[in-house]
Amino acid sequence: MSERAPGSPPTFRAGQLREPELTAALRTLELTVRRRLDGVLHGDHLGLIPGPGSEPGDAREYQPGDDVRQMDWSVTARTTHPHVRQTVADRELETWLALDLSASLDFGTGTCEKRDLAIASVAAIAYLTGGGGNRIGAVVSNGRDFARMPARGGRLHAQSMLRTIATTPHPADGTRGDLRGVIDSLRRPQRRRGLIVVISDFLGPIDWERPLRALSARHDVLAVEVLDPRDLELPDLGDVVLHDPETGRTREFTTTPQLRADFAQAASDHRAAVEQALRRCGVPRLSLRTDRDWIGDVVRFVASRRHSIGAGQGGR
Repeated sequence: MSERAPGSPPTFRAGQLREPELTAALRTLELTVRRRLDGVLHGDHLGLIPGPGSEPGDAREYQPGDDVRQMDWSVTARTTHPHVRQTVADRELETWLALDLSASLDFGTGTCEKRDLAIASVAAIAYLTGGGGNRIGAVVSNGRDFARMPARGGRLHAQSMLRTIATTPHPADGTRGDLRGVIDSLRRPQRRRGLIVVISDFLGPIDWERPLRALSARHDVLAVEVLDPRDLELPDLGDVVLHDPETGRTREFTTTPQLRADFAQAASDHRAAVEQALRRCGVPRLSLRTDRDWIGDVVRFVASRRHSIGAGQGGR
């Protein structure tokens, strides 16, 4: 892993960091998030994905791109023109995190490991959705152990949740991740409409689409994709020994031009399949990489979402 750049997430050593280093790392992360996001995006009830709430509001004429699930059929029938029912933002937001900390995240060739970046994204989400009576909870799995933290409000709860996530142990070698199980665990018990954030590298089988679609039918859902450059392409290294921690298999390869091209094509195909599955579920994707300014990517994503929504409202 390359030298750590200013603003990069602190390392949590795959859940093995202990006091007092753990407290120092969490404090550094909190200060980084607050310094970079304070006054830029934070606001009452804006949320990470600004969009409709659950309280009914006024009806307006349908515009291309509107969610057809918000169609107001009574007004449509009365006016003979399609209308959608606008909703008013909830005054209290409940956010749930579905966090995949499987063994494939304990890897990184940029300025941090993917696991560190996933934990950093949790800190940013907690900051952006906190305050005003809002609550946040989480379900976390490393493929073997499963933890659920109830949704509560307040800074102390957010800090406690982040500490629990940061100390989630590294799974035993050969343990496969269970992203589908993590997502599915949020379907019961049924909750009031809120925000669901799924954090993963999405490198495993795409067997999570059905439970994710069920969640998106009731909640606003965001996918946070955490990637490393080596997830997308192999460098020209000659002979290498690669180990897959989720299967326990180790193999020796020669990184020939053909192998590198095949790997890049397979990685591209998989990302395209993930993107298509998320699109079918109506779930936007925020991509974070270990070799990029992760907070800058968060800022650009949220700003673009708010800009597109504001433009849509201005055109009505």
